[in-house]
Amino acid sequence: MLEPRQSEYLLDTATTSIASRLAGLPSQPPAAEQLSGALRREAASFVTLTIEGRLRGCCGMLEARRALALDVWHNARSSAFADPRFPPLTPEEWDRTDLEISVLSELVPLASGSEAALLEQLEPGRHGLVIEWRGARATFLPKVWEQLPAPRDFLQQLKLKAGWPRDFWLEEIAAWRYETLVIERSGRATGQGSAAS
Repeated sequence: MLEPRQSEYLLDTATTSIASRLAGLPSQPPAAEQLSGALRREAASFVTLTIEGRLRGCCGMLEARRALALDVWHNARSSAFADPRFPPLTPEEWDRTDLEISVLSELVPLASGSEAALLEQLEPGRHGLVIEWRGARATFLPKVWEQLPAPRDFLQQLKLKAGWPRDFWLEEIAAWRYETLVIERSGRATGQGSAAS
């Protein structure tokens, strides 16, 4: 869990990471030695950008490899400027962009001998899912359940994202589930917003 001030710090960190790049100003990620508590612990996160409810960028990490605040700083910048699905974010778009940070729990391996067995271990709306086979890997955050509430559709679309046919399945496919703590902000252009978990 994050305290409200820690959530605000992460939102400010993500906002600064993007805004400084757009303004052409030098910016460095938070110094690890100046972080404490949950902000300093290694954790994985995703940063999602949307404009009027439509995805504008989403990048992150599935495994914890660096301090949470550092992970958020890097993922925010990647979501805005390095998501291969979109051109780099512009200042005009930034004024209309909503920002969401998802802090991931540890990955929990799932029995994946069949699609039915896998789906039985997922709770719609609660669990994110990772699937992997022969180097191809894809994930959906729990928020994707809002667009794909049916478990079978959720899994089929994730397979398409991984580059596999909709009906493809082998026992060798590995799968993991996870949960997220979500904090979000709108109105970055004015530096105002609110945090929610």
